[in-house]
Amino acid sequence: MLRRAAVRKFVIRQGRVVRRRGAPHHHAMLHYPPPSDPNTNPPVGPLADTTPRPIPARVPHKGRSVDLEPLHVRHAAELFAAAQSDRDGSSWPYLGYGPFADAAAMRAFVGNFAATHDPLAWAIRPHRSGTADGWLTLMEIHPAHAHIEIGNIWFSPRMQRSRAATEAMFLLMRHAMEDLGYRRLTWKCNALNAPSIRAAGRLGFTYEGTLRDLLVVKGRSRSTAWFSILAAEWPALQARIEAWLADSNFTPDGTAKTRLGG
Repeated sequence: MLRRAAVRKFVIRQGRVVRRRGAPHHHAMLHYPPPSDPNTNPPVGPLADTTPRPIPARVPHKGRSVDLEPLHVRHAAELFAAAQSDRDGSSWPYLGYGPFADAAAMRAFVGNFAATHDPLAWAIRPHRSGTADGWLTLMEIHPAHAHIEIGNIWFSPRMQRSRAATEAMFLLMRHAMEDLGYRRLTWKCNALNAPSIRAAGRLGFTYEGTLRDLLVVKGRSRSTAWFSILAAEWPALQARIEAWLADSNFTPDGTAKTRLGG
């Protein structure tokens, strides 16, 4: 597939997305100039469906290996317990918050986070553990432009690199693209965040570029790597991820028989 080939033109070197030797510049990879209306001069983009897309609602989502529950302060105790599996704090450096010193600090954060509408957060409950082990959000919600982002993803170490982690992200991706009909889904991360960059590639996002020194997070400069999936690309990606998530692809101990994303 074009998208998978495009992702392979980039590698992670010292945590950064870099172009493979001999690969074209990322503008060529993304087919610039973008599509235009052949009947206009000067060129402008093709006509688009201007119907505003629905705003995501606080509803649960159920999968084969995981449930997503609208984040609530009642999740705080389980989330704090899950965070204790992160003994070296390695799950927090690229987020704008955490780690939390005690259960009260986690409860205060979750109470405020659960009350926001953008980002809109869900707690992640893997079936194997039965406890809330992380969270993720839909954010940067632009109904008029049919653009939405999946982000603010925190997985405790005990659910990282698991079927439940992949399915949790897929459930919100499918909700945004299929149920709500958004035409563009984005993924952004710190350009030094190698695990997040790998996850974007596994899920089929296309790298669009890096905005240099865009933010200051926890007192440090952050450059942001940007990825996207468009509506026309979604059906093939959905089929690929669903095939990987199928029960037949996993052994009884939960080990995947194949790799997602090649």
